[in-house]
Amino acid sequence: MDFKQIQELVKMINKSNISELSIEQDKFKITIKQKDNEVQQVIAVPAAAAPVQTVAAAAPVAAPVAVAAPAATAPAAAAKADNLVTIKSPMIGTFYRSAGPDKAAFVNVGDEVASGKVVCIIEAMKLFNEIESEVSGKIVKVLVDDASPVEYDQPLFLVEP
Repeated sequence: MDFKQIQELVKMINKSNISELSIEQDKFKITIKQKDNEVQQVIAVPAAAAPVQTVAAAAPVAAPVAVAAPAATAPAAAAKADNLVTIKSPMIGTFYRSAGPDKAAFVNVGDEVASGKVVCIIEAMKLFNEIESEVSGKIVKVLVDDASPVEYDQPLFLVEP
């Protein structure tokens, strides 16, 4: 089972009333548990292995509050935001603006991005995934702090096309 399949399972569990799902295939076992409509834990282990690896799959309640706070700003800002495109996280993981602590950020506010340009890295399950822009334009705002946990479909950047 690859990472995208696991990601889709988590997404489907979030939308359903299922509280726990366990799948076992060949030498792989995964258990996804949900509590109060938020995925709490994803446990993935090779069936023959003894240690259990646990990955937290949902950020605390603070994440939705942080997303809701900018929406409550002045109406003029909301009218300006209508023409902006949001680059969202395609997965759960840890957001990094640069390839390393001593490296420059992939993009900063005011930078021009082209479709396909790497804008950040998201670390998920010890894998570093380069996230590419799907639109061309100018970065208006970075919505996530460096080395912060992000959820699936969480806004990362605002781009003015």
